[in-house]
Amino acid sequence: MLSTYTSYQLITKDIGKSLDRIERQPVVDRDTKYYLANITKVKSIDDFVKNDRLFKYAMKAYGLEDMDYAKAFMVKALKEGVSNPDSFANKLTDKRYAEFVSAFNFAAHGADATVYSKAQQMVTANYATQARIAGIDPNSAYVKGETTYYLANIPKVKSIDDLMSNERLYTYALASFGLDSATEDRSFIKQVLQGGVRDPESVANKQKDPAYAALASAFNFEANGANATTYVAAQQPTVDKYMRQTLEEDAGQSNEGVRLALYFDRKAATITNWYDVLADTALASVVRTALGLPDSFASADVDKQAQLFEQKLDISDFTDPAKLGKFLTRFTSMWEINNSTSPAVTSASVLFAQPLTVGISTDLMMAMQKLRF
Repeated sequence: MLSTYTSYQLITKDIGKSLDRIERQPVVDRDTKYYLANITKVKSIDDFVKNDRLFKYAMKAYGLEDMDYAKAFMVKALKEGVSNPDSFANKLTDKRYAEFVSAFNFAAHGADATVYSKAQQMVTANYATQARIAGIDPNSAYVKGETTYYLANIPKVKSIDDLMSNERLYTYALASFGLDSATEDRSFIKQVLQGGVRDPESVANKQKDPAYAALASAFNFEANGANATTYVAAQQPTVDKYMRQTLEEDAGQSNEGVRLALYFDRKAATITNWYDVLADTALASVVRTALGLPDSFASADVDKQAQLFEQKLDISDFTDPAKLGKFLTRFTSMWEINNSTSPAVTSASVLFAQPLTVGISTDLMMAMQKLRF
């Protein structure tokens, strides 16, 4: 059997191919086709939870399949939404619930929750609002005509250049945020769109007028690429999450350490403080293992755990691919020592034998010694 380190590396070496293999599994393929064909028909929370097949697929996508039986619990979370910081989902320690509710946001979008796209529904709603402010009836023939044209053509836009080269779409898009395409500097608008909103220092985020950040968020080419104008959280992004969850589960069937490493790799960019880690048993397990701490350390005072993690690790390293890779190399190596998946290797053979193709190789042990925290 391959070691934890080797198995993890084989999967992540080409994550796209690994996910493609999952997608081609007959059951996964069948369930995904059903999901995409039917999720857009869901118009209410009741529709959603009553379709067991759709609901279970969605719950698994967000790592909540162990809770797919608790429909009353999930209905409460969905009804309260995520707009209010004190909503049920937002107050739960496990952030997966808020992420799920945000993707299926019936509280905010009603019947449009499973088809809601910022670049479509939000922009057209904004356009109608801006028309009222300028004293134009949103039901006028002109507004309706421009909106019809916009909705028919915006899904075809796959890049910033596509958007800006279609004067009618470009004018509509800017107008929906109270911006005049005739007076706005085009090169500046392009910079706004290119920078997106993920970076606090992006062009859009540094402007005093929030309209620029709103524009960049609605047409988020920086984050979503060619799918920016068709991005619907309840559709393909949920399918992508389902594939990743399935990949991790499949890996975990033969080696739980690989599953934990893949999970940590996926969540690393969202970790902002050590309490985020401690609130997630899987993340905390990875950190404890990498640091050589016993499982009993999990019962220590939470503040003391966070303090030790902070002393040993720089949390910002998790956003650096190279440093994250180094950390996960240490984790998979330590996991292998504690939970050997290969034939027993004596201390002498580890120190003096030639590198092995499986198990804990000499090279791997030497690499571990160089990992400093």
